Amino acid sequence: MKIISYKNERQRWIGGLVIIFIIYSLYYLLFAETNYYLLIPRMTRHVIKFFATIAVYLIGTYHLGKLKDLWMSYLWHLVHISLLITITLIGIYSWLFGLQNISVIQLAKTFQEFLISPVLYVGMAILNQRVAVKNKS
Repeated sequence: MKIISYKNERQRWIGGLVIIFIIYSLYYLLFAETNYYLLIPRMTRHVIKFFATIAVYLIGTYHLGKLKDLWMSYLWHLVHISLLITITLIGIYSWLFGLQNISVIQLAKTFQEFLISPVLYVGMAILNQRVAVKNKS
């Protein structure tokens, strides 16, 4: 099933970056940095954060999964799945037993921020370019 047609890998990568940047921007403009953030129930905030993170994961999976360099896709899956499991376990514990201490909450927020930001996506592209240059020489 073709969702979007790209002419080359560079266009595919840029398309993924643009979509991730849009999701990241909308998440912060419409949710995380608003005045009514604390008025939203905690469980609803967790669900919104989780779905924003899953959306970025799926976009990256689609755009990186079609590239010739499969290690980028594997690294994407490894980082996202391991940090999503960690965040989910913290969230489940928080739902069942109440709030965590501030350092655990900050750790989960940092992980979630890293997963939805375009930083990982761009970092993987830079690393891929460096490896490709070393393999050519």
